Amino acid sequence: MTTPDLERLAVLVQKRRTELRLGIEPAAKLAGISKDTWKRVEAGQKVWDRSYGGVDTALQWAAGSCLIVLSGGDPITSEPVAGDVKIAEVPKSELERAVGDAVTAAAIGTKGSLTAEEIVELNRRVLQQLRERGVL
Repeated sequence: MTTPDLERLAVLVQKRRTELRLGIEPAAKLAGISKDTWKRVEAGQKVWDRSYGGVDTALQWAAGSCLIVLSGGDPITSEPVAGDVKIAEVPKSELERAVGDAVTAAAIGTKGSLTAEEIVELNRRVLQQLRERGVL
């Protein structure tokens, strides 16, 4: 297991907050966390994973971006277009995982009679179709 890249996350969070012209307190309020927790993130200190979800929201990053950065990836930007609609730039390396997770969650959520093996096969076929169409 790799060590989380807390320092890199700290730099990216501070940079993005500055780009958005947010102070620490307003950013923390948008994130639904305390300013002290926000300061810990920017200081490269570990916080609860659920706090990172709020940071993603405040920085207009797609959900899970902080955790992606901690595992060595790049944040996924998610800019508002109109109302609740957002366009997100998803790195191709993350897209396959995200689609696979979504297919699995949807199959499980239907509470149908699919077995675990059938869900895995459904996931494989969806990903294969998306690769053949050039999406992945």
